[in-house]
Amino acid sequence: MMRWMTLVFLLLLGLQTHAATLVARVDRTELSLDETVELTLETADGTAFGKPDLQPLDSLFKVSGTRQSNQLAGTNGDAQAITQWQVTLQPLQTGYVVIPPLQLGDARSEPITLHVTEPSASDSDLLAPIFIDASLDQEVAYVQAQVLLTLRIYHSVSLYDDSTLSPLQMNDALVQRLGEPRTYEKDINGVRHGVIEIRYALFPQKSGELTIPAQLFSATAVAPSTGDQYGSRFGRSTQVKSPTIPLIVKPKPSDYPADAAWLPARSLTLVEAWSPEPGDAQLGEALTRSLLLKADGLTSSQLPPIASTKLPGLRSYPDQPTLNNEVTANGVSGSREQREALVATRTGEFQLSPVEVVWWNTLEDRLERSTLPGRNLQVADNPDLQQPAIETTDMPEQREARRLWPWQLSSALLALTTLLGFGLWLHARRQPAVIRTVQTGPTPRSLLDDLKRACLANDTQATRHALDAWARQQPETLADMAARFEPLSDALDGLNGALYSETGQRWQGEALWQAIQNLPAGQAGDAEREASALPPLYPR
Repeated sequence: MMRWMTLVFLLLLGLQTHAATLVARVDRTELSLDETVELTLETADGTAFGKPDLQPLDSLFKVSGTRQSNQLAGTNGDAQAITQWQVTLQPLQTGYVVIPPLQLGDARSEPITLHVTEPSASDSDLLAPIFIDASLDQEVAYVQAQVLLTLRIYHSVSLYDDSTLSPLQMNDALVQRLGEPRTYEKDINGVRHGVIEIRYALFPQKSGELTIPAQLFSATAVAPSTGDQYGSRFGRSTQVKSPTIPLIVKPKPSDYPADAAWLPARSLTLVEAWSPEPGDAQLGEALTRSLLLKADGLTSSQLPPIASTKLPGLRSYPDQPTLNNEVTANGVSGSREQREALVATRTGEFQLSPVEVVWWNTLEDRLERSTLPGRNLQVADNPDLQQPAIETTDMPEQREARRLWPWQLSSALLALTTLLGFGLWLHARRQPAVIRTVQTGPTPRSLLDDLKRACLANDTQATRHALDAWARQQPETLADMAARFEPLSDALDGLNGALYSETGQRWQGEALWQAIQNLPAGQAGDAEREASALPPLYPR
C-alpha cells in the first residue's frame, strides 16, 4: 500500500512539474532609457487561468500595454495549445536592470537582465515627423571582414502599411540582410516615436575608401480626417533618405602567411569527432572522421577546405562538405563540415598529422592559429574479417591444392595416362563422344557473368560479393592483380569509396568491368581465356 501511495505521489509531482512552466523572453537586451522593450510570456499549460502577475515590474518599468494571444503548435504530431502575453516595457533607470521572475499560478519565469543606457545627446536635433539614422559598428575594417550596418527609421506619426525601403546595393561589397525588421518605441524630447530597425552585414571586397549609399524610405503618413470621402485616403506621401557613410577598408596585413587563406573573423573554432572512437579501429573497418570549422563574422563560402588524410596503408574516402550559415541580429556565422571514411589496409600504428587553420582576429587585431593536435591511430587485427577491403587471401582449398604430395602426383599421372588411352580408343572407333562432368559449384564463367551483371547494375554490395567470389577462383590474389594493372587499382578504390562513404548511390560500375575485361594475361591468363572461349552472355 505504501508503495502505491509513493508511486501516485511521484506521478502527481511529475505532472505538476511538467505543467508549471512559464517562458519569458525579450526582443532585445540593449536599449536606452527613452526606448521600449517587448516582453513575451508563454505557457503551454492548458489548465492555467487568469494572467501573469505583473506587479513586480512596477518599481523598475513603466508598463505601456499588455496583449494576449492563443495559438496551436504541433509537437511530434500532437496539437498543443500555447498562450502568450506581449507586454511593452519602458525602463525607469539606467544600468543593468533585471526583469524579475513573474508568477502564473504555480509557474515562475526566469529573470532577464537588460542593459539600459542614457539617451543620445543628438536625439534633440531629430524633430522631423519621419527621419532615418544609419550607423556602422566600426569605421575601419579589413577587406572581406564583416561590418554591421544598422538603419533606424523614426516616425512620430502613424504610417499606413504601404511603406517601402529601397534595397541596399553595393558594387564593391557583399550585402546580407540580418533577419526581419524589428519595431519598438522611443521617447525623443517628450515625443513618442515608433522605430523600425533593419540590420545588414557588409563584406567589402577591395581595400580603400568605401561609401555606404543612401537608402530611400517611402511611406504614407496618416492625417486627420477632413470629412471628404473622395479625398486622398486622409494621408500624405513622404520620402526620406538615409545619410551616406564612409568606410575605410584596410588590406590584408603584410605579416599574414602568403600561402594561407585570408580569414578575418571575430572568432574561429576547429573541432573533430570520430565514429566509432579511433581506439576501437580494426583492419578493414571504416572509421568516420568529421572536422567542423566555424567562424563568427565569415560566411561558409569564405572557409577553406581542410586537406584529407593521406598516409600509406590508410585509404581516405571523403564526402562532399556541408556548408551552413547562421544569420542572427549580431551578424553571420559560417560553418564547414568535412567527413571522410578511413579504411586501414594493414595493422599497426598510424600517426595522423596535426590540423592547423590560420586566421586573423579582428577583435584583437592579431594573427591566430587554431590547431587540432596529432593523433596516434592503432589498428588491430579483425578476427571476423574474411577478406580485407582491397586484397584477397587464398582459400583453404587453394592452399591445400598447392601442396602436391608425391602420392597425389602419381595418382594424377595414372589418371592422365588412362584418359589418354581411352581417348585414343574412342578416336580409333570414330566415336566423338563427349564426356560430361557434373558441375557441383559455380564455374569461372558463371562467376564472371555475375560480376558483369552487378557492375552494370551499379550495385556496390552485389559487386563486392561477386568480385570476392570471382577472385577466389583465380590463381593470384586481387591485390596482386591490382598491383600490376593500374586501371583495376583505380576501379577498386572507387568501389571501396562507394562502400565506405555516402556516395554509394552515385557509383558507376562500368570502369570496374572494363578493368576486369582488359586485365593483362598473367597468372590469371588461363582462367580468362577459358571464360572468353565460351560464347558471350550478352551478344552485341
